[in-house]
Amino acid sequence: MKTTVAIDDKLLKEAMEAIGARTKKETIEAGLKELVRKKNLQALKEELGTFDLDLTLEELEKLRSE
Repeated sequence: MKTTVAIDDKLLKEAMEAIGARTKKETIEAGLKELVRKKNLQALKEELGTFDLDLTLEELEKLRSE
């Protein structure tokens, strides 16, 4: 889909550098994917209740061993 939007040049450049993207399209798509991932994670957290899904691998392994 082709869409025209006005995006802050400084913000876009900063985002490109932060993720190492080569193109504006790559940067925007990465941002949208991350936004959707976070919203889905939040919905899952609300569904599960008290579980913490932001665990490191070490924390997860520790919980499994307990």
